[in-house]
Amino acid sequence: MDFELSDEQRGLVDATRSLLASRSSVQRARALINGRDGFDAELWRLGSQLGWPALAIPEADGGLGQQPIDLALVAVELGRGLAATPFVPTVVVADALTHFAHDSKAKLLQSISEGSLVASWAFAEAGQPWSPAGVRTRAERDGDGYRLSGAKASVQDADGAEVLLVDAVLEDRPARFLVPADADGLRIARQQTLDVTRSYCDVTLSDVVVPSDAVLATGDEAQRSLGRTLRLNTVLVCAEMVGIGERLLAMTVDYVKDRVQFGRPVGSFQAVKHKCSDMRIRVQASTAATYYAAMTLERADAEHAVSVAKAYVSDAVSRVAGEALQLHGGIGFTWEHDLHLYLRRARVDALLSGDAREHRERLCRMAVTAAQS
Repeated sequence: MDFELSDEQRGLVDATRSLLASRSSVQRARALINGRDGFDAELWRLGSQLGWPALAIPEADGGLGQQPIDLALVAVELGRGLAATPFVPTVVVADALTHFAHDSKAKLLQSISEGSLVASWAFAEAGQPWSPAGVRTRAERDGDGYRLSGAKASVQDADGAEVLLVDAVLEDRPARFLVPADADGLRIARQQTLDVTRSYCDVTLSDVVVPSDAVLATGDEAQRSLGRTLRLNTVLVCAEMVGIGERLLAMTVDYVKDRVQFGRPVGSFQAVKHKCSDMRIRVQASTAATYYAAMTLERADAEHAVSVAKAYVSDAVSRVAGEALQLHGGIGFTWEHDLHLYLRRARVDALLSGDAREHRERLCRMAVTAAQS
């Protein structure tokens, strides 16, 4: 597998990194803590001008027609910069839209491409696994439309979105609905989470009535679409963790070079060198696993590659964060230092899209199935 970036991909990474260096900072992320805004609207506007939300939307629908790996490259940079944008949920919804002939598809994709429409994916439910089996939200036919009832948790940037992709169960089969965020009976409340620089919301649907054209897919079609959405979302969460790991490694190496103890830089001690080496190995392995998963999303073995990536990256980057905290010593525990903000996001990302344990269980089930076939 060739992990070398093309000239076009290198240009995307450089442009994204340059924008984040000039327009985004940890200080801007701190300003969002306990604030009204769930994300940095100005950064999102500028990122949209670079083409972030349009990357994987087909050219026929007003996008740039790129691949999931290009989305992953942007997600890595957003993780490195601790950027607060609705990138992941918006591109995940856009990807789902591109595969169906929905009445409002062209308008929605065009608006997403331009950055004028923020979308979010309402899937996870409290106390349930991050899988289709965990969906308990119900949809019932109501005249010419549908009535939705249920509750979703950890919906990123729902309080800043105009439309939600809601997964539900219709007649004991999966179904996907596009629901306006201001629909009657729909309530959005921001959660208090470990990641204080990003908005995660509870979404409650109390007899929300939607028209018949709100259905994106049902039955087997919805099952396939949901599986693709889950895989893409998982890869992008992994990519963000890779960026976080890269930044934590860089912060730690810089610190141990400057911190002097017993008349010598801390980084000159062999034990510290070993820890930094281990951190680098984990970050590089996480990068390889994530890029491979992103490049296999269209293949039959995509589910296996995605679960391998999430199981490994969740643990690896969490360990990198722990080592970074230890090597920073007392200052790493202070509110004023930036390290804890990266650690917080790493811990939350490790749980989103299923934690390492859940994905290891999936891999075991795949191995058993393969052995029996």
